Amino acid sequence: MQGKTVLIGQGPLAPEDVVAVARYGARVELGEDSLAAMAASRSVIDALIDDPVPHYGVSTGFGALATKHIPVEERTHLQRSLIRSHAASSGAEVDREVVRGLMLGRLSTMATGRTGVRPVVAQTYAEMLNAGITPVVGEYGSLGCSGDLAPLSHVALALMGEGSVRNNDGALLPAAEALAAAGIAPVELREKEGLALINGTDGMLGMLVLASADLHRLLRTADLAAAMSVEGLLGTDSVFAEDLHALRPHPGQVASAANIRRVLAGSRLIGEHASEERTAHRFTRVQDAYSLRCAPQVHGAARATLAHVESVAAIELGSAVDNPVVTVDGRVESNGNFHGAPVGYALDFLAIAVADVASMSERRTDRFLDKSRNHGLNPFLAHDPGVDSGHMIAQYTQAGIVSELKRLAVPASVDSIPSSAMQEDHVSMGWAAGLKLRKALDGLARVLAVELLTAARALDERDGGLDSSESSDAIRAARVVIRVVVAGPGTDRYLAPEIEAVRLLVEAGSLLEAVDAALGDPLL
Repeated sequence: MQGKTVLIGQGPLAPEDVVAVARYGARVELGEDSLAAMAASRSVIDALIDDPVPHYGVSTGFGALATKHIPVEERTHLQRSLIRSHAASSGAEVDREVVRGLMLGRLSTMATGRTGVRPVVAQTYAEMLNAGITPVVGEYGSLGCSGDLAPLSHVALALMGEGSVRNNDGALLPAAEALAAAGIAPVELREKEGLALINGTDGMLGMLVLASADLHRLLRTADLAAAMSVEGLLGTDSVFAEDLHALRPHPGQVASAANIRRVLAGSRLIGEHASEERTAHRFTRVQDAYSLRCAPQVHGAARATLAHVESVAAIELGSAVDNPVVTVDGRVESNGNFHGAPVGYALDFLAIAVADVASMSERRTDRFLDKSRNHGLNPFLAHDPGVDSGHMIAQYTQAGIVSELKRLAVPASVDSIPSSAMQEDHVSMGWAAGLKLRKALDGLARVLAVELLTAARALDERDGGLDSSESSDAIRAARVVIRVVVAGPGTDRYLAPEIEAVRLLVEAGSLLEAVDAALGDPLL
């Protein structure tokens, strides 16, 4: 995607464009219409410079200081002071892709022509993105109301040639040095521009779009993991029948059931086990446990949550979030569109779904390790139980992560700490919701990796390994990929690198690629 160019200002940003720019370094370009729209709205601001009537952000202070009139000769200093004072983040450095997503979102709002900035400001933003210059932003500083103030201020500070950035190679540099090396002139901000650069929900929105892209992959992976567990535990595939799910046709549930049904198709382990039970008149299990039987219902509910969240993101990606704004008919109006509640709620909603999908995955893993429930496998899948512990502690790792995910599912958006002398007396905490969702997604990937690793080991023990595999074609394809990076069952080995190796497969989508190739059509 590095060779891709995303055109800004020709309509709403597409989620895939956000991912391309933020994560993969795609270039950006401002359309001619957007440059003209910015020039037109700037003329409205210029006309207000000598107006004796106060205009917020043009001739006044900010926040609780909005009643302070600022003389013309002090207004450049006003904008510079705003950015310096608001660039007050602290804590660990946030990921490069988060900052690039934030920059892209602010550039998109500027390109609407509703903020009153000069075209040169947006053009310089675009040049910074294309040069790979990424301002350093700490994890604390945004309350998600009046936008992501501190994070956006660090970007604006770099635009001015101040503060710290990382270049395209990841080296830490003074902003002035990085700009000079890229041939970019710093910008001296004029009336309204400082405020226009920091009054948006761009950081939380970027995290929402990136999280949505990741969750699409992880939910398909969760379906694969569930199918491998059903096969490894000799479950039944009858509960995934299309007509059963048509009785409760939630789209996400239908899609998840279809995925599991397709992945299991042709499994001799399931078919032969069911046939043996019928022949011997053994009906020891009329139903599988919920963590197997109800996987489509839970994974489907997560898909429904994701669909709702993406509808919120689509609206936000096409919005002009600033305060005040220059309206289409030329008014300069204060508003509350910078409030992050819509995005904050969506981020928190996803965190709940992520925690529940991971919780179900951990329960399936645990069934493999309990001899009373794993249908003939060794305790903990140990090679020599007692001497070996097998995957006993891998499940502990899963359990620890799932417990953390439950804490991360507690909504950030229900909290609010008043700020700015009670002028900003209700805030969204959407930035915090975004950061905790990113951590939750990392946890889900790790939990699924343990389930996949465990299911692959159980299946090897069940059918003797890939040379005599009785798995479905799709599951065999996934097992082959896992066995490239992790050896088959045997005496206890150093387990952490094996978990990490499968996690990397999950993150890269390698298992899904193999399964899609085996099926001929990708999972839904």
